[in-house]
Amino acid sequence: MPVAASAIYFLNLRGDVLINRLYRDDVGGNMVDAFRLHIMQTKELGTCPVRQIGGCSFFYMRISNVYIVIVVSSNANVACAFKFVVEAVNLFKSYFGGAFDEDAIRNNFVLIYELLDEIMDFGYPQNLSPEILKLYITQEGVRSPFSSKPTDKPVPNATLQVTGAVGWRREGLAYKKNEVFLDIVESVNLLMSSKGSVLRCDVTGKILMKCFLSGMPDLKLGLNDKIGLEKESEIKSRPTKSGKTIELDDVTFHQCVNLTRFNSEKTVSFVPPDGEFELMKYRITEGVNLPFRVLPTIKELGRTRMEVNVKVKSVFGAKMFALGVVVKVPVPKQTAKTSVQVTSGRAKYNASLDCLMWKIRKFPGQTEATLSAEVELISTIAEKKSWTRPPIQMEFQVPMFTASGLRVRFLKVWEKSGYNTVEWVRYITKAGSYEIRC
Repeated sequence: MPVAASAIYFLNLRGDVLINRLYRDDVGGNMVDAFRLHIMQTKELGTCPVRQIGGCSFFYMRISNVYIVIVVSSNANVACAFKFVVEAVNLFKSYFGGAFDEDAIRNNFVLIYELLDEIMDFGYPQNLSPEILKLYITQEGVRSPFSSKPTDKPVPNATLQVTGAVGWRREGLAYKKNEVFLDIVESVNLLMSSKGSVLRCDVTGKILMKCFLSGMPDLKLGLNDKIGLEKESEIKSRPTKSGKTIELDDVTFHQCVNLTRFNSEKTVSFVPPDGEFELMKYRITEGVNLPFRVLPTIKELGRTRMEVNVKVKSVFGAKMFALGVVVKVPVPKQTAKTSVQVTSGRAKYNASLDCLMWKIRKFPGQTEATLSAEVELISTIAEKKSWTRPPIQMEFQVPMFTASGLRVRFLKVWEKSGYNTVEWVRYITKAGSYEIRC
């Protein structure tokens, strides 16, 4: 369902109209008065960004010292409306040198009116890409003295960019060395019981790319996902020997990916944007390879003493290592004194976080480290009974390891000039919400 906006207003913090544009005649010109009277003056701006007054709906968002208000008279897609506001602000910032506030609007009202006519037609959002709009709206905005100078220059052939299928990449790009950098970044979310059983586990990942390629290349990415390999086996009419396969959930792609080809061939084919972008996001809930296992033992010895023993095992390969490992072992608030010994790294009591902070700079694979601590408590019965034993938390980064098992099988680059390309692939797994009950 589209937005179908009837009007858009730009207001300052006092409620004065800086700029407005009416796209339909189904709302009156006094809509801004209703917004000031029923929302701004009642101090309800921070409660909910969507309000209904009479027969109209108001979607509003504050950016710096400016309120952007979209008025609609019919049922509309709220998420689409706010997405339009965010993209429009980014567009204005690209013209104004990164600034968007009341002064920037007053200094650039002519340019803003021109852009509002281009990015919304009869209340329906249109193209908001700064790279495309700058090809034929070449007027420069009045920049703040603190803003950076523009680095992007308009390029020819605007018609192809506006009407063609490759609106995210301009023609004429040339590099002395053609390179592609691909990073697979995953976050592991875990909740484990004190006995070692997994209560909840999933991996959220994203594939980041940085492309420095000449011309208009066509890229094809092959992963060891289950659906893609099954489709490849059907095409080749023989089994595919590619090792472990994984099943991706909740996959979302960048707009450059050819979804028609993905649905038919299950291959990720795309003409990439220039520079850095996020190619895809995914989630995995089965077959997760946990990088660490934690075995805690906490004994309460009377009212004033505790013994804490924590063993951490690295499960990834012996040739790998984790960086920046932090283990936070909770202790009661009435902790008075601690005596901590570790086999690796350093550990100390952090009174502000009520935990033993254990840090290991470099943790090799297929090894284990232990923490032993004696904790002395202040004898306060009420405080002792209220301690609910929060979970142990971990932070880490493991280069060249994927908890999901996702691997890049191939990355092919085709370009009509036939130049050689250097591809770089890197994997990294880090902790999301990695918790172990104790």
